[in-house]
Order: sequence, then C-alpha cells, then structure tokens
Amino acid sequence: MIRYIISSCIALASMISVAFSQESPRVLFIGDSLMAAHKLSARAISHATSKVIKIQSTDRSFLGARMIYKLPITGSIGLSIPKQYRSGDWDWVVVNGGGNDLVFGCACNRCDRKMNRLVGKNGSGGEIAKLIKKIRSNGSRVVYIGYLRSPGRGSPIESCKDEGIELERRMTSLASKDEGVFHVSLVDLVPHGDRSFHGADMVHPSFKASRAIGLLVADVIRKNH
Repeated sequence: MIRYIISSCIALASMISVAFSQESPRVLFIGDSLMAAHKLSARAISHATSKVIKIQSTDRSFLGARMIYKLPITGSIGLSIPKQYRSGDWDWVVVNGGGNDLVFGCACNRCDRKMNRLVGKNGSGGEIAKLIKKIRSNGSRVVYIGYLRSPGRGSPIESCKDEGIELERRMTSLASKDEGVFHVSLVDLVPHGDRSFHGADMVHPSFKASRAIGLLVADVIRKNH
C-alpha cells in the first residue's frame, strides 16, 4: 500500500500544482534526525514534501533531539522537540520523535517506564500526546511520522525493534482519537534485506528514504487540506 502511494505521488510530482484555495498551507516540521537528515543539502523530508505540493515550509528539526529533554539552553537550541514548536499560524505541523529517548534513555531494554513517559498505552498521556494536544489546541492539524524499520541486517538498532513496534501501536491509537491527527507509518517502507533506505550508519535515512517519506507526508496534506 505504501509503495502504491509513493508511486502515485512520483507520477503526480511532475504535473502537480496543488490548488489549495487562496494560499499554500503553512507547514512546520519538527523532530529528530529522521526529519533533520539532509537539511544542509536541501534533501530532507521537508524539502521532498515541498517539491510535490506547494507549501510554505519551516523546518526546525534537529539532529539528536528528544521528546523528553530538560536542559534549558541546549533544549531551546533544538534538542528538545517540544521547544522546537512555537505557536504560529500553522495549518499543519509535521512531527516525529521518541526514538532517541528510547535508544539513549533506556538502551531499548526494559523501556516500559520511558515508553509510558512518551505516550500512554492507550495513546493518551505522555510527552508526545501532550505536545500534539498543544498543537491541536492552536488549530493546526498534525502529521506524526513513525520510524524506519531495519532491513533485518547490518543495523545497530536492530535490538530496538520491539520498542519501535510498541511506539507505533500507541501512536496509531492516539491518532485514531482525533480526526485532525494523521499517523504516517513506515512499517512497510523498507523491504527485508534492502539497505538503500538507510545511510551508511544504517540508522539514519538515505536520500531515497527522506524523499519517500516526504511523498507520504505530501499525500496526507494534499488529501486532507
């Protein structure tokens, strides 16, 4: 299904000039290295999205950022994902996060407590839910992007698979409670054994992956704006 959507978006990309009423939607991108990868080369998820649909894009995502981050100065610089968000005239806010909290906060081992601090078992409560609720209270719709899956070999975060599945389940539950929240799952994006969706470190997205994710985000905005 995901590959069908991506193929459709690619086919449309050369001809789409999306007709969004009077103005292009204002879209804020916040998150960690999944979102921030390739910003310097203008090939991040935000750039891929804006190449397919006409948007006014602002990208405040930051490498290494976490959902739970207490240091005030570095948090304000960008290492705190909630602090990347500032109220504004945003039509959409595209969010990802939580992965660094699990990798560095509990090493993807016995992470129940950390997971609950991120988002509750039924999708309610926790820092992610709190951030999304704040964004929604300001009238913006939300796209939450899940994480890339390992191709099954060569990835140092293979041990985080179970945590990734559980975070995905909770975010699906959260999104189901609010028609203004959309969960973009990447569960089926990476074929088993295909290393082309990851960079050399086998953790961060490749150019190919960032483009594919951007197309999925664009498809959500195009269909729901």
